[in-house]
Amino acid sequence: MTGPATPVLPLADLGRDDVPAAGGKGASLGELRRAGVRVPDGFVVTTAAFRAAVGTLDLGAPVAALDPADAGAVAATCAELRAAVEAAPLPDEVAAAIVAAHERLAADVGEEDPPVAVRSSATSEDGAQDSFAGLQDTYLGVRGVAAVLRDVRRCWASLYGVESVTYRLRRGIPETDLAMAVVVQHLVDARSSGVMFTRSPLTGDRSVVAIDASWGLGSAVVGGDVTPDAFVVSKVTGEIDRRTVATKTRWHRPAPDGAGVVEGEVPDDRRDVPSVTDDEVAALVAVARRVEAHYGCPQDIEWALAPDGDVVLLQSRPETVWAARDAAGAGQKVAAPTARAFDHVLHALGGRRPSGA
Repeated sequence: MTGPATPVLPLADLGRDDVPAAGGKGASLGELRRAGVRVPDGFVVTTAAFRAAVGTLDLGAPVAALDPADAGAVAATCAELRAAVEAAPLPDEVAAAIVAAHERLAADVGEEDPPVAVRSSATSEDGAQDSFAGLQDTYLGVRGVAAVLRDVRRCWASLYGVESVTYRLRRGIPETDLAMAVVVQHLVDARSSGVMFTRSPLTGDRSVVAIDASWGLGSAVVGGDVTPDAFVVSKVTGEIDRRTVATKTRWHRPAPDGAGVVEGEVPDDRRDVPSVTDDEVAALVAVARRVEAHYGCPQDIEWALAPDGDVVLLQSRPETVWAARDAAGAGQKVAAPTARAFDHVLHALGGRRPSGA
């Protein structure tokens, strides 16, 4: 367990018990590393840094006073709170810790100025009962420490976005002790990527792994910008029970100058070709089963294939829709099942495309 006041921590130092310091995403990524699963190198700007920067702004009281049905008041309050957080100066010790961690990451990955993903990690996200997937901001292809410092504040501010605040109000999630950590990771130049569930999003069947895959970065799949290839694989036999190879017309790739992400046309010779081979499907299933066994419950996983072909995980969180149906009891409908894994992700977002992976 980490100390409560540390502004920055390496992912390697984190585990599942560190949600108060690292948020749901940061703690999960650290736990995956401890379990021997490959995740991109990086660090977490902890909730201590968030509180040091914005703790005097009294952010919780205006939110707690809102009526989620009053869309105008919610939007106006959120705009004020986001602007206040983005304008808040970073304490010197927080800025220095981020700069030092960024320099260490550059040395570890062997790049002078590596592109990174800056990803929100709220303390109340990714639980078995609530999923904040896509409700806070992610920035991909961030280059230069000044941009990292800017986007850390933007991630903090996204905790007070309209969708996030409305979700918390409707779910009755208290603002007390709510905080935001931020994950900073080396951006994987993925050949292929996507999502997978260790139970069927359509039927809830726990004997299968459902995989959606497409070319390039996973933001295209999670954001619904592409219809991905779909595979349903038996955990019992390892056989691919169903496969659908889609025509994949769009992909997200790192920008040519290394800063940001660009959306473009998939080359003609790849559009109707499976974005993963059968051997790669088998490797994905093996990792998915390992992660499910480690956590002891079905998982919702974001993955990528690194340039060397290895499976890299970008996130793993408890599956929530069928877990809620199980908890509610047979016959009580909690959420509609979906035909594809990525439809399940979009359902969790309320149909809204997230800002990143």
